[in-house]
Amino acid sequence: MKSELQKMLDGELYQAWDEELVKMRDYARIHLSKYNLMIAAPLEERTALLKDLLGNCSTIDIQPPFFCDYGSHIFAGKNFFMNFNCVILDCAKVTIGDNVMCGPYVQIYTAYHPVMAAERIKGPELASPITIGDNVWIGGGAIICPGVTIGQNTTIGAGSVVTKDIPANVFAAGNPCKVIRHL
Repeated sequence: MKSELQKMLDGELYQAWDEELVKMRDYARIHLSKYNLMIAAPLEERTALLKDLLGNCSTIDIQPPFFCDYGSHIFAGKNFFMNFNCVILDCAKVTIGDNVMCGPYVQIYTAYHPVMAAERIKGPELASPITIGDNVWIGGGAIICPGVTIGQNTTIGAGSVVTKDIPANVFAAGNPCKVIRHL
């Protein structure tokens, strides 16, 4: 029998109030509350705390405040930068390539709920992984929806809502986000 954590990571309906998941979220919130008070702390101190929280990260700079569900499902490559007030709901794996930069208020959501009200009101949730390729720039206020892949060398315009995969080497923007031009 699968644990609720395994169901969540496998993209199946899961109970978010499961004791193990609640403990994991509490652990993340304790770390994030400390991290978000470190706004003026040296980068090395902030990075050390993030490396304890995140699944894997290399060279990162996330400006506080920052929020996530678990942290342990976030895998970031080299030279990852997120500006102020970003959110990553990492109920599924979030894979971020090298040299990725995010403006302020970027939101990355792997979590979602059933569309049918009869299922949704029962309480179980779903999650789908997100992959962001190398050398991607995500403009401020953009929202990356569950299950999306953004190809390498792509720029996502500020305020965009990315609901479907975006290919490599393009500038894409809008709500819903679509390719504006090839780079």
